[in-house]
Amino acid sequence: MRLAAIRRNGADTLAVAGRDEDGTGRVRIVPPDSGLPTAVTSPDDVAWLAVAWPDLPEAEAAELRFLPPVRVPEKIVAIGLNYAEHAAEGGLDVPKEPVVFAKFPSSLAAHGDVVEWDPAVTSQVDYEAELAVVIGAEARRVSERDALDHVLGYTCLNDVSARDLQRDDGQWVRAKSLDTFCPMGPWLVTADEIPDPQDLTVRCRVSGEVRQEASTADMIFPVRELIARLSRAFTLRPGDVIATGTPPGVGAASTPPRLLRDGDVMEVEIDGIGRLSNACRERTAP
Repeated sequence: MRLAAIRRNGADTLAVAGRDEDGTGRVRIVPPDSGLPTAVTSPDDVAWLAVAWPDLPEAEAAELRFLPPVRVPEKIVAIGLNYAEHAAEGGLDVPKEPVVFAKFPSSLAAHGDVVEWDPAVTSQVDYEAELAVVIGAEARRVSERDALDHVLGYTCLNDVSARDLQRDDGQWVRAKSLDTFCPMGPWLVTADEIPDPQDLTVRCRVSGEVRQEASTADMIFPVRELIARLSRAFTLRPGDVIATGTPPGVGAASTPPRLLRDGDVMEVEIDGIGRLSNACRERTAP
């Protein structure tokens, strides 16, 4: 099943997309108190939703605005350097243990939101396409064998990073947690549709140009191992998000560096999950 969170006519609702027996897609709008999971995302674009739900009037479709996949996660746990080639392009050794850091939930943004930064705060903003895991059942000291049983589903995430702050601070939380620096979506695809999270292609385009493309099979620490290791340190709760790391091709590692500029459009796409799109804006604070 694919789940979507939208704002429609000023009110939050859920769009639930399923498949009929004949394989055709259906979308229906349900109230927020329906009891369905609250960790949800959205379709790729308004046009798709309008077509899939043919009763949706054009005027109402225009009022749809997407919301982040998980509304208020307790934790966004991020993994650094989880692809050997990404570590190498930064001149770093392959880690022997997962490199764990946090992104603040206040950094969340939705599909279609603008990612913005003040040039007085950072002038070196970069993209990082990632597979995100959303926890569906509490996990504490779980085994690798059972780890995927605790997953609600998967979605796309862009671990937007201020490279100058990352370098100057010596740790990564501020650089990774500026407002809007965690776009996520559009779909949350439930785990039953993704039998093997290590068999997905992750790619990133910047203004139409492919910058990153790799298989999740290349992860140093696969999803089930990450969940098991993290759950030995702290409890993973429903709605928590794990950003599993980015493949090679980030802008800071290019020669010369190819960092984001005002007007760029970032697209994170994962086969079988969806495409997350966000425009970039430099915006000087008053």
